[in-house]
Amino acid sequence: MSEWRKLNQLCTKITDGSHFSPVGVESGYPMLSVKDMKGNGFDYSNCKFINEDDYKSLIRNDCKPLKNDILIAKDGSYLKHVFVIENEREEAILSSIGILRPNLKLIDPYYIKYYLDSDFVKREVAKKYVSGSALPRIILKNFGEILVPYIEKTKQTSIVNVLKSIDSKIALNNRINVELEAMAKTVYDYWFVQFDFPFDFAQGKPSVEGKPYKSSGGKMVWREELKREVPEGWEVKRLEKVEANIITGKTPSTKDTDNFGGNIPFITIDDIRQQLYILQAERTLSIKGAESQSTKYLKYGDICVSCIGTVGVIGLVSQISQTNQQINTISIENPNNRFFLLNALKDYFKFNVAAKKGAVLDNMNKAEFSDIPILDAPSVVKESYRKHVESTYLKIENNLKENQQLSSLRDWLLPMLMNGQVKVGSGYEGEVESLMAAEAGEKYGK
Repeated sequence: MSEWRKLNQLCTKITDGSHFSPVGVESGYPMLSVKDMKGNGFDYSNCKFINEDDYKSLIRNDCKPLKNDILIAKDGSYLKHVFVIENEREEAILSSIGILRPNLKLIDPYYIKYYLDSDFVKREVAKKYVSGSALPRIILKNFGEILVPYIEKTKQTSIVNVLKSIDSKIALNNRINVELEAMAKTVYDYWFVQFDFPFDFAQGKPSVEGKPYKSSGGKMVWREELKREVPEGWEVKRLEKVEANIITGKTPSTKDTDNFGGNIPFITIDDIRQQLYILQAERTLSIKGAESQSTKYLKYGDICVSCIGTVGVIGLVSQISQTNQQINTISIENPNNRFFLLNALKDYFKFNVAAKKGAVLDNMNKAEFSDIPILDAPSVVKESYRKHVESTYLKIENNLKENQQLSSLRDWLLPMLMNGQVKVGSGYEGEVESLMAAEAGEKYGK
């Protein structure tokens, strides 16, 4: 049996980042906040940078995370991300991130990480310690009061190794998905940017056995609006002329709590950011809430695009869902358009500064979204592309579903390992694997 100890008994320091945000510079040292936390580390693509003097000042104030520190989202998206610093970098963090510095003689940092990252702990912590409504947060001193089931360190490490093995499989799937998506995008570029889709010139139609269209002398025509040549028969169209049904999301009345908490995913920008296929959402709607705006239903394979705040985050709907008003969704009627438009829109938002600047946030309204220019290929070309890449996107979706199952399995296994229901020791691998297989069969019908 484990005993309970407070986090402040297991850590040599519990602090947070800087409460002062230095002026940003174009390049320098990363200054990271909760918005830069992703999964098991930081995403540096949109982070702020500070100069050397400010960075050195923050180091003196202990705002630089060290190796084995546990970083935890403290403000706003509290507890959403928890990870361990594996390698120190020249970077500093803001006060929206908490720093737990474990006593390595007593505790494995990953043991704390997995414990705090579990759903059952997040629920309990939210009940006891979360304050604020506009910006929910956990007060720093309350972190130290969180109770942790304490066992000897060798057993902690054995538990961590089991959980890490699950995370390793999830990470592998994610790496595979990056490669698969890049492969599908390469095919798109070859076909729809370089115009070298395979073409049977004798039959006058696309063919997997055909020659590259443009490189083999396929007829090209000048399009003034694009300032370039495109294949004969291709047209520039407004997005709504390619797919007419564009749905702008909406939030049901928040005054009626019965509108929320059911089984219908209510997609927000953060949900789209997580993965290409939107398998789940943090918030859900009840049947009542969804039916109050029944024209807002989305179906499998529709394309969600964020249009307020951060414009151009794109994902595919995986089940019947609805979104909030920050998202426009293309309801796909012609399946040949799905992967073609997915990549065409990614290119559009990557290469065009199309969103107007609002007073506070970037904003693209429905009319502007519907007006996005698309170089549309004949349906037979798009059909051939769909058939070419469909299996690739199916593999991506299946890997994401497997990751979802593995995450649920890990969260199910964690309390059982910590309270001793599953023993970790000599020969533990077989026992754990059999339990995991049994649970997977029961939960997911395998």
